[in-house]
Amino acid sequence: MPIISMFYGIIVRMYKENTAKHNKPYVHAEYSGDEAVVSLEGELLEGNIAQAKMKLLLAWLETHKEDLSVNWKLLSNGEQYFKIDPLK
Repeated sequence: MPIISMFYGIIVRMYKENTAKHNKPYVHAEYSGDEAVVSLEGELLEGNIAQAKMKLLLAWLETHKEDLSVNWKLLSNGEQYFKIDPLK
């Protein structure tokens, strides 16, 4: 699963799934052995990570909403994704 960004110990991944499990664009976020699946709109779809890290992830999602949407489309079309700047 491609890593698209890393910041404050959070690893953010995005990949094309062959199933429509969540029916919306999303990312996987990992922190300290925990994982959460979060829609690009900030909705927790499954899993959980520390609340403080979730707040950082949500801020990052909001800041990079357009880039995330482009990456989702690229991956959905089997094209090359790009890295997204970390939260600063």
